[in-house]
Amino acid sequence: MTSKNIVFLGTHGQHNIGDELLLETFLNQLGSHHHYKVNSYDPLFTAAQLQSRFHAEVFHTVRDRSRLLRRLRTCDLVFFGGGSIIKELYASVGRNRYATLLMVLAIVTFARHIARKPIVMSNIGVGPLQTEQGRRFARYILRQVDVLSVRDCRSYETCLSLGLPSQRVQRVPDAVFANAPAQFAPLSREEVAGYPLPRPAACNGTLQPPVRVALNLNYDIENPANWTTLLKNLEDGLRALHASYPIEIHTLPMQSRFKAQHDAKVLAEFCARLPEIEVHQRLPTTHRQIAALIAGCDLLVAERLHALVIAAILGKPFVALTYDIKVCELIAGLEMTSYALDANAPFDPLALKRIAETALHKSSVIRDHLLRRSSAMRSELAHYFSRLRQQLQL
Repeated sequence: MTSKNIVFLGTHGQHNIGDELLLETFLNQLGSHHHYKVNSYDPLFTAAQLQSRFHAEVFHTVRDRSRLLRRLRTCDLVFFGGGSIIKELYASVGRNRYATLLMVLAIVTFARHIARKPIVMSNIGVGPLQTEQGRRFARYILRQVDVLSVRDCRSYETCLSLGLPSQRVQRVPDAVFANAPAQFAPLSREEVAGYPLPRPAACNGTLQPPVRVALNLNYDIENPANWTTLLKNLEDGLRALHASYPIEIHTLPMQSRFKAQHDAKVLAEFCARLPEIEVHQRLPTTHRQIAALIAGCDLLVAERLHALVIAAILGKPFVALTYDIKVCELIAGLEMTSYALDANAPFDPLALKRIAETALHKSSVIRDHLLRRSSAMRSELAHYFSRLRQQLQL
């Protein structure tokens, strides 16, 4: 195996467990024999995450931009791994809508025309692109990429609408589906100490009360004007469910730091609105802790993409709150649209109760379905990454 110097770029170091899992997944697939230059908003955190398994030099995403240019000149390959990197930012993020597009455009243009390096964008999301200016920036970026694969049907269709020929774009599942269930097992008992253990159903197939609900919320929804309504609908729906099935909530924040309205803060404020329901506030820091929490609960109610991906890999029933096109596409790909509610528009709280009850009653059927779907995606990704390594001579 030939060792290469790879500049690996993504959204790392924001303490978003899904993004950190993507990073580990890609490096595992590309191989530990390479030398990686990885960007991060928290280089010490990312270096500690990778140091025992990969040859990785970590640099700051914002503060080390001049050093990034030198790395682009001397590397063998520029690799963007996963995530929604070709997109306009939502107003709720609080930044210029084109900030990400402009940053990626600058990097890609320098790598292509100055450093003259091959560029890969693998398993990425494309969109939302709501303005003609955003579409123009996206077109400039994608036309310069040597290898392009997207993680869902809508991203693929968007690429074609931007003028890319179909042979230039490949559609593949989200990269995290490359991980088998065993890869989410905790490294030690201490890592998941205090987390709920999975429990068997009663002899008649029913669940023993209280029903454990893992709950995830993400503030940055596509339609921020609906945020207050979303919380009220969710509150009323969970209260209605609790009236029929006594429940306890286990909070599942995928991001507990970095931004003002992170998941843990949002969840704590929301659960305070439900004093009659027992709440266990959790602060997981690894994907294995997330998996242990999902596995130990009876049902997941979640917005975040990778919380739902992990649930699918583990075969856990869920109710998806589709806050973004990427989550809509994931749910469609899993053939689980009847177990989803739109977070960007008002919904009937009793619909949440009905969907949750159905998911609980059909948990074994859903489990088998999700395990089949995620296994098929894992096989597809095994072939994809094998071909990609051959194509890039990795």
